[in-house]
Amino acid sequence: MEFTRADQLQFDPRLQLSRVFVEGFYTWIRHICKDKARLTAVFSHMFLLEKFYVAVEGETIAAMTACTPGISPIALDRKEFSRVLGFARGNFSYFILKRHMVRNGYPFPLSPTTGSIEFVATAPEFRQRGLARELLTYVMAQTPFDSYILEVADTNSHAVCLYEGLGFREIRRVKAPKRGVVNFFIYMRKA
Repeated sequence: MEFTRADQLQFDPRLQLSRVFVEGFYTWIRHICKDKARLTAVFSHMFLLEKFYVAVEGETIAAMTACTPGISPIALDRKEFSRVLGFARGNFSYFILKRHMVRNGYPFPLSPTTGSIEFVATAPEFRQRGLARELLTYVMAQTPFDSYILEVADTNSHAVCLYEGLGFREIRRVKAPKRGVVNFFIYMRKA
């Protein structure tokens, strides 16, 4: 298994990143469209490759994450949403997701020396191998930040355990805007 930044790969990883993203976050995005192939197509444009890190085996992306100084690692294109999902559903989905996925900042200020970790996901066929842990360890060793911050849903107990095992500690809980898949968003920091 090799770990690297996505823009360093010798192939275009966008479609594979999108597949891993859709598999990892399907619970939160399935209201857009239940067809995973269409979801993969609609999200494949959004990845800013210089912000993403991957675990790759051959030319297969096994796991991914992004790390930035608190800025969004994605850019959504309304035309792509309309092209793949149709005008009405595409535009509606674009505006909803732009509000929720393109980071508008944390509910507290970040130091310029704090790295924001986002979009941690592992492809289904590579799960239960510790790849997310290895990839996050790699990212924290390769990036220039003194501390790291992330947001995780309280219902994602596997992720919370992973982050705690890496030394992240809860610093704040924010009630989710409405009942559903998530009760609280947990903010965790590793110094």
